[in-house]
Amino acid sequence: MADTDSVTTAVERVEGREVALGAGVVAPDRIENPGFPPERPRVTDVDPAKDRQQERRVVALFYVSAIASILAVAAYIVTPLNEDDLGSVRLNNLLLGLCIAVSLLAIGVGTVHWAKALMKGHDLVEGRHETRGSDSTRAKAIEVFKLGNEESGFSRRVLLRNSLIASALALIPIPVVLFRDLAPAALPADVLRHTMWAEGMRLTRDPDGALIRAADVTIGSVFHVIPDGLADLSIEEHRLEEKAKASVLLMRLEPSELNAAAGREDWAYEGIIAYSKICTHVGCPVALYEQHTHHLLCPCHQSQFDVANGAAVIFGPAARPLPQLPITVDDEGYLVARSDFTEPVGPSFWERSLS
Repeated sequence: MADTDSVTTAVERVEGREVALGAGVVAPDRIENPGFPPERPRVTDVDPAKDRQQERRVVALFYVSAIASILAVAAYIVTPLNEDDLGSVRLNNLLLGLCIAVSLLAIGVGTVHWAKALMKGHDLVEGRHETRGSDSTRAKAIEVFKLGNEESGFSRRVLLRNSLIASALALIPIPVVLFRDLAPAALPADVLRHTMWAEGMRLTRDPDGALIRAADVTIGSVFHVIPDGLADLSIEEHRLEEKAKASVLLMRLEPSELNAAAGREDWAYEGIIAYSKICTHVGCPVALYEQHTHHLLCPCHQSQFDVANGAAVIFGPAARPLPQLPITVDDEGYLVARSDFTEPVGPSFWERSLS
Protein backbone atom coordinates (compact mmCIF):
# COMPACT_ATOMS: atom_id res chain seq x y z
CA MET A 1 0.00 0.00 0.00
CA ALA A 2 1.38 3.37 -0.98
CA ASP A 3 2.44 5.78 1.69
CA THR A 4 -0.45 8.27 1.88
CA ASP A 5 1.85 10.97 3.31
CA SER A 6 3.75 11.16 0.01
CA VAL A 7 0.67 12.33 -1.91
CA THR A 8 -0.79 14.51 0.74
CA THR A 9 -1.01 18.16 -0.27
CA ALA A 10 1.53 20.15 1.67
CA VAL A 11 0.16 23.16 3.48
CA GLU A 12 2.10 26.17 4.70
CA ARG A 13 0.83 28.99 6.85
CA VAL A 14 1.59 32.36 5.29
CA GLU A 15 0.55 35.47 7.19
CA GLY A 16 -2.08 33.50 9.07
CA ARG A 17 -3.49 31.80 5.95
CA GLU A 18 -3.02 28.20 4.85
CA VAL A 19 -1.58 28.08 1.35
CA ALA A 20 -1.51 24.81 -0.62
CA LEU A 21 1.88 24.13 -2.20
CA GLY A 22 0.77 21.17 -4.36
CA ALA A 23 0.59 17.42 -4.16
CA GLY A 24 3.75 15.74 -3.01
CA VAL A 25 5.45 19.05 -2.16
CA VAL A 26 7.02 19.30 1.24
CA ALA A 27 6.77 22.69 2.92
CA PRO A 28 10.24 24.24 3.02
CA ASP A 29 11.85 25.22 6.25
CA ARG A 30 11.64 28.85 7.18
CA ILE A 31 14.69 30.92 6.13
CA GLU A 32 15.45 33.66 8.51
CA ASN A 33 16.39 37.07 7.16
CA PRO A 34 20.17 37.17 7.51
CA GLY A 35 20.16 40.95 7.68
CA PHE A 36 23.03 43.12 6.53
CA PRO A 37 26.62 41.99 6.81
CA PRO A 38 28.64 43.77 9.47
CA GLU A 39 29.58 47.25 8.36
CA ARG A 40 33.29 47.69 7.84
CA PRO A 41 34.33 51.23 8.68
CA ARG A 42 36.49 53.01 6.14
CA VAL A 43 39.73 54.67 7.05
CA THR A 44 38.04 58.08 6.69
CA ASP A 45 35.42 57.02 9.26
CA VAL A 46 37.98 56.33 11.96
CA ASP A 47 40.86 58.67 11.12
CA PRO A 48 40.02 62.43 10.98
CA ALA A 49 43.37 63.16 9.32
CA LYS A 50 42.57 60.76 6.46
CA ASP A 51 39.09 62.29 6.20
CA ARG A 52 40.55 65.75 5.70
CA GLN A 53 43.11 64.38 3.25
CA GLN A 54 40.41 62.82 1.06
CA GLU A 55 38.39 66.02 1.25
CA ARG A 56 41.37 68.01 -0.01
CA ARG A 57 41.77 65.58 -2.92
CA VAL A 58 38.16 66.05 -3.96
CA VAL A 59 38.49 69.82 -3.69
CA ALA A 60 41.64 69.69 -5.80
CA LEU A 61 39.82 67.72 -8.51
CA PHE A 62 37.00 70.26 -8.58
CA TYR A 63 39.48 73.11 -8.92
CA VAL A 64 41.29 71.24 -11.70
CA SER A 65 37.93 71.00 -13.48
CA ALA A 66 37.34 74.75 -13.10
CA ILE A 67 40.84 75.61 -14.34
CA ALA A 68 40.47 73.27 -17.35
CA SER A 69 37.15 74.93 -18.25
CA ILE A 70 38.79 78.36 -18.20
CA LEU A 71 41.69 77.04 -20.30
CA ALA A 72 39.21 75.62 -22.84
CA VAL A 73 37.71 79.06 -23.40
CA ALA A 74 41.18 80.62 -23.54
CA ALA A 75 42.43 78.01 -26.02
CA TYR A 76 39.45 78.58 -28.29
CA ILE A 77 39.93 82.34 -28.29
CA VAL A 78 43.73 82.55 -28.35
CA THR A 79 44.64 79.76 -30.77
CA PRO A 80 44.59 81.31 -34.29
CA LEU A 81 42.42 79.70 -36.93
CA ASN A 82 43.52 79.87 -40.55
CA GLU A 83 41.10 78.36 -43.08
CA ASP A 84 43.99 77.69 -45.45
CA ASP A 85 46.02 75.88 -42.77
CA LEU A 86 44.39 72.69 -41.52
CA GLY A 87 47.15 72.37 -38.93
CA SER A 88 45.85 75.42 -37.05
CA VAL A 89 42.34 73.96 -37.08
CA ARG A 90 43.59 70.64 -35.75
CA LEU A 91 45.60 72.36 -33.00
CA ASN A 92 42.59 74.41 -31.95
CA ASN A 93 40.36 71.32 -31.84
CA LEU A 94 43.02 69.34 -29.97
CA LEU A 95 43.50 71.95 -27.23
CA LEU A 96 39.77 72.57 -26.91
CA GLY A 97 38.98 68.86 -26.73
CA LEU A 98 41.70 68.11 -24.18
CA CYS A 99 40.65 70.96 -21.88
CA ILE A 100 36.95 70.00 -22.00
CA ALA A 101 37.81 66.33 -21.46
CA VAL A 102 39.98 67.14 -18.42
CA SER A 103 37.27 69.43 -17.03
CA LEU A 104 34.50 66.83 -17.31
CA LEU A 105 36.73 63.98 -16.16
CA ALA A 106 37.95 65.87 -13.08
CA ILE A 107 34.46 66.87 -11.95
CA GLY A 108 33.22 63.31 -12.54
CA VAL A 109 36.10 61.63 -10.69
CA GLY A 110 35.82 64.14 -7.86
CA THR A 111 32.10 63.51 -7.44
CA VAL A 112 32.54 59.72 -7.42
CA HIS A 113 35.46 59.94 -4.98
CA TRP A 114 33.39 62.14 -2.69
CA ALA A 115 30.60 59.56 -2.67
CA LYS A 116 32.90 56.59 -2.06
CA ALA A 117 35.31 58.08 0.46
CA LEU A 118 33.38 60.72 2.39
CA MET A 119 29.67 60.02 2.30
CA LYS A 120 28.17 57.54 4.73
CA GLY A 121 28.45 54.01 3.40
CA HIS A 122 26.03 51.93 5.47
CA ASP A 123 23.39 49.74 3.79
CA LEU A 124 19.80 50.92 3.60
CA VAL A 125 16.45 49.32 2.83
CA GLU A 126 13.79 51.42 1.17
CA GLY A 127 10.26 50.12 1.11
CA ARG A 128 8.21 50.49 -2.05
CA HIS A 129 4.56 51.25 -2.50
CA GLU A 130 2.34 51.43 -5.55
CA THR A 131 0.28 54.50 -4.69
CA ARG A 132 0.75 57.87 -3.10
CA GLY A 133 2.04 57.54 0.41
CA SER A 134 0.28 58.83 3.46
CA ASP A 135 1.14 62.18 4.97
CA SER A 136 3.24 60.48 7.60
CA THR A 137 5.11 58.56 4.89
CA ARG A 138 5.75 61.72 2.93
CA ALA A 139 6.96 63.48 6.06
CA LYS A 140 9.27 60.53 6.65
CA ALA A 141 10.59 60.89 3.09
CA ILE A 142 11.45 64.52 3.75
CA GLU A 143 13.23 63.44 6.88
CA VAL A 144 15.19 60.87 4.87
CA PHE A 145 16.25 63.55 2.36
CA LYS A 146 17.40 65.77 5.18
CA LEU A 147 19.31 62.87 6.66
CA GLY A 148 20.88 62.15 3.27
CA ASN A 149 21.96 65.75 3.02
CA GLU A 150 23.58 65.53 6.44
CA GLU A 151 25.30 62.25 5.67
CA SER A 152 26.60 63.45 2.29
CA GLY A 153 28.18 66.43 3.96
CA PHE A 154 26.96 68.78 1.20
CA SER A 155 25.85 71.39 3.71
CA ARG A 156 28.48 70.66 6.33
CA ARG A 157 31.53 70.42 4.09
CA VAL A 158 31.49 74.00 2.84
CA LEU A 159 34.80 73.80 0.99
CA LEU A 160 33.70 70.72 -0.93
CA ARG A 161 30.35 72.25 -1.82
CA ASN A 162 31.82 75.57 -2.94
CA SER A 163 34.53 73.96 -5.04
CA LEU A 164 31.93 71.73 -6.74
CA ILE A 165 29.76 74.75 -7.49
CA ALA A 166 32.79 76.64 -8.82
CA SER A 167 33.76 73.80 -11.16
CA ALA A 168 30.17 73.50 -12.43
CA LEU A 169 29.90 77.25 -13.03
CA ALA A 170 33.22 77.26 -14.86
CA LEU A 171 31.72 74.88 -17.44
CA ILE A 172 29.04 77.40 -18.46
CA PRO A 173 31.21 79.75 -20.57
CA ILE A 174 32.37 76.88 -22.81
CA PRO A 175 29.07 76.32 -24.69
CA VAL A 176 28.32 80.05 -24.55
CA VAL A 177 31.56 80.87 -26.38
CA LEU A 178 31.23 77.98 -28.84
CA PHE A 179 27.60 78.62 -29.81
CA ARG A 180 28.04 82.38 -29.95
CA ASP A 181 30.61 81.89 -32.68
CA LEU A 182 28.04 80.13 -34.85
CA ALA A 183 26.04 83.34 -35.28
CA PRO A 184 26.91 85.82 -38.05
CA ALA A 185 28.96 88.85 -37.15
CA ALA A 186 26.07 91.14 -38.07
CA LEU A 187 22.50 90.83 -36.86
CA PRO A 188 20.92 87.78 -38.55
CA ALA A 189 17.95 89.79 -39.79
CA ASP A 190 20.29 92.26 -41.50
CA VAL A 191 22.30 89.43 -43.08
CA LEU A 192 19.21 87.65 -44.40
CA ARG A 193 17.37 90.77 -45.55
CA HIS A 194 19.60 91.25 -48.62
CA THR A 195 20.66 88.62 -51.19
CA MET A 196 22.39 88.72 -54.58
CA TRP A 197 19.10 89.24 -56.37
CA ALA A 198 18.68 92.67 -57.94
CA GLU A 199 16.59 94.31 -60.64
CA GLY A 200 17.39 92.82 -64.05
CA MET A 201 19.48 89.89 -62.74
CA ARG A 202 18.80 86.78 -64.78
CA LEU A 203 17.63 83.50 -63.30
CA THR A 204 19.93 80.51 -63.94
CA ARG A 205 19.75 76.81 -63.26
CA ASP A 206 21.44 75.35 -60.21
CA PRO A 207 24.21 74.20 -60.39
CA ASP A 208 25.34 74.70 -64.01
CA GLY A 209 24.35 78.37 -64.28
CA ALA A 210 22.40 77.96 -67.57
CA LEU A 211 20.03 80.85 -68.35
CA ILE A 212 16.30 80.11 -68.24
CA ARG A 213 13.88 81.20 -70.96
CA ALA A 214 10.27 81.61 -70.00
CA ALA A 215 9.32 79.46 -73.00
CA ASP A 216 11.33 76.53 -71.55
CA VAL A 217 9.33 76.43 -68.33
CA THR A 218 6.39 74.11 -68.92
CA ILE A 219 3.32 73.80 -66.70
CA GLY A 220 4.08 71.51 -63.77
CA SER A 221 7.86 71.79 -64.10
CA VAL A 222 10.18 72.84 -61.27
CA PHE A 223 13.56 74.56 -61.56
CA HIS A 224 16.17 75.01 -58.85
CA VAL A 225 17.41 78.54 -59.45
CA ILE A 226 20.38 80.71 -58.46
CA PRO A 227 21.33 84.27 -59.51
CA ASP A 228 23.35 84.74 -62.67
CA GLY A 229 27.04 84.85 -61.82
CA LEU A 230 26.78 82.98 -58.53
CA ALA A 231 28.34 79.83 -59.97
CA ASP A 232 31.40 81.85 -61.04
CA LEU A 233 32.16 83.12 -57.53
CA SER A 234 35.05 81.57 -55.63
CA ILE A 235 34.84 80.16 -52.13
CA GLU A 236 36.64 83.25 -50.84
CA GLU A 237 33.83 85.41 -52.27
CA HIS A 238 31.30 83.70 -49.99
CA ARG A 239 29.71 81.67 -52.78
CA LEU A 240 28.15 79.15 -50.40
CA GLU A 241 26.82 81.84 -48.09
CA GLU A 242 25.23 83.75 -50.96
CA LYS A 243 23.77 80.58 -52.44
CA ALA A 244 22.26 79.62 -49.10
CA LYS A 245 20.37 82.92 -49.04
CA ALA A 246 19.50 83.32 -52.73
CA SER A 247 18.38 79.80 -53.70
CA VAL A 248 14.94 79.84 -55.36
CA LEU A 249 12.35 77.35 -56.58
CA LEU A 250 10.68 78.21 -59.89
CA MET A 251 7.36 76.64 -60.96
CA ARG A 252 4.72 77.19 -63.62
CA LEU A 253 1.00 76.92 -63.03
CA GLU A 254 -2.01 77.86 -65.09
CA PRO A 255 -2.29 81.65 -64.66
CA SER A 256 -5.92 81.24 -63.63
CA GLU A 257 -4.83 79.08 -60.65
CA LEU A 258 -2.68 81.79 -59.11
CA ASN A 259 -4.26 83.94 -56.42
CA ALA A 260 -1.87 86.87 -56.16
CA ALA A 261 -1.97 89.03 -53.05
CA ALA A 262 -2.71 92.71 -53.36
CA GLY A 263 0.31 94.54 -54.71
CA ARG A 264 1.85 91.35 -56.11
CA GLU A 265 -0.23 90.97 -59.23
CA ASP A 266 2.83 91.46 -61.51
CA TRP A 267 5.31 89.42 -59.46
CA ALA A 268 4.71 86.31 -61.59
CA TYR A 269 4.98 85.95 -65.37
CA GLU A 270 2.31 84.00 -67.25
CA GLY A 271 1.92 81.53 -64.38
CA ILE A 272 5.67 81.29 -63.68
CA ILE A 273 6.30 82.03 -60.02
CA ALA A 274 9.41 81.97 -57.81
CA TYR A 275 9.77 81.48 -54.05
CA SER A 276 12.70 81.28 -51.69
CA LYS A 277 13.91 77.72 -51.26
CA ILE A 278 14.75 78.28 -47.58
CA CYS A 279 12.06 77.07 -45.18
CA THR A 280 10.78 79.72 -42.78
CA HIS A 281 10.88 77.26 -39.89
CA VAL A 282 14.57 76.50 -39.30
CA GLY A 283 16.05 77.03 -42.76
CA CYS A 284 15.95 73.58 -44.37
CA PRO A 285 15.75 73.44 -48.20
CA VAL A 286 12.16 73.15 -49.44
CA ALA A 287 12.52 70.90 -52.45
CA LEU A 288 9.46 68.64 -52.82
CA TYR A 289 6.71 69.90 -55.14
CA GLU A 290 3.32 68.23 -55.59
CA GLN A 291 2.19 69.22 -59.06
CA HIS A 292 -1.51 68.36 -58.67
CA THR A 293 -2.02 70.08 -55.32
CA HIS A 294 0.52 72.89 -55.91
CA HIS A 295 2.03 72.22 -52.49
CA LEU A 296 5.66 72.60 -51.51
CA LEU A 297 6.90 70.28 -48.76
CA CYS A 298 9.87 70.78 -46.44
CA PRO A 299 11.34 67.30 -45.76
CA CYS A 300 12.84 68.26 -42.38
CA HIS A 301 9.72 68.98 -40.31
CA GLN A 302 6.90 68.51 -42.85
CA SER A 303 5.88 72.14 -43.26
CA GLN A 304 3.71 72.58 -46.36
CA PHE A 305 3.21 75.72 -48.44
CA ASP A 306 0.50 76.50 -51.00
CA VAL A 307 2.20 77.79 -54.16
CA ALA A 308 -1.07 79.01 -55.68
CA ASN A 309 -1.80 81.21 -52.66
CA GLY A 310 1.40 83.07 -51.97
CA ALA A 311 3.18 80.01 -50.49
CA ALA A 312 0.97 80.31 -47.41
CA VAL A 313 1.61 77.75 -44.65
CA ILE A 314 -1.06 75.06 -44.68
CA PHE A 315 0.61 72.53 -42.38
CA GLY A 316 3.57 72.18 -40.05
CA PRO A 317 5.62 74.41 -37.75
CA ALA A 318 6.65 77.12 -40.25
CA ALA A 319 5.49 80.52 -38.99
CA ARG A 320 5.11 82.47 -42.24
CA PRO A 321 4.89 82.00 -46.03
CA LEU A 322 7.98 81.55 -48.18
CA PRO A 323 9.25 84.92 -49.43
CA GLN A 324 8.38 85.50 -53.09
CA LEU A 325 10.92 86.73 -55.64
CA PRO A 326 9.32 89.18 -58.10
CA ILE A 327 10.18 88.11 -61.69
CA THR A 328 9.53 89.11 -65.30
CA VAL A 329 11.29 88.60 -68.67
CA ASP A 330 13.86 90.72 -70.50
CA ASP A 331 13.94 91.64 -74.18
CA GLU A 332 15.48 88.27 -75.08
CA GLY A 333 12.85 86.24 -73.28
CA TYR A 334 15.02 85.26 -70.33
CA LEU A 335 13.55 85.29 -66.84
CA VAL A 336 14.92 88.10 -64.67
CA ALA A 337 14.29 89.39 -61.17
CA ARG A 338 12.34 92.60 -60.67
CA SER A 339 14.15 93.23 -57.37
CA ASP A 340 15.58 91.48 -54.36
CA PHE A 341 13.27 89.78 -51.87
CA THR A 342 11.17 92.34 -50.01
CA GLU A 343 11.50 90.51 -46.69
CA PRO A 344 14.23 88.47 -44.96
CA VAL A 345 14.58 84.90 -46.16
CA GLY A 346 15.06 81.94 -43.86
CA PRO A 347 13.88 81.11 -40.34
CA SER A 348 11.24 83.35 -38.84
CA PHE A 349 12.92 83.69 -35.44
CA TRP A 350 15.58 85.92 -37.00
CA GLU A 351 12.86 88.54 -37.46
CA ARG A 352 12.75 89.17 -33.74
CA SER A 353 15.60 91.63 -34.32
CA LEU A 354 13.67 93.61 -36.94
CA SER A 355 11.69 95.69 -34.46
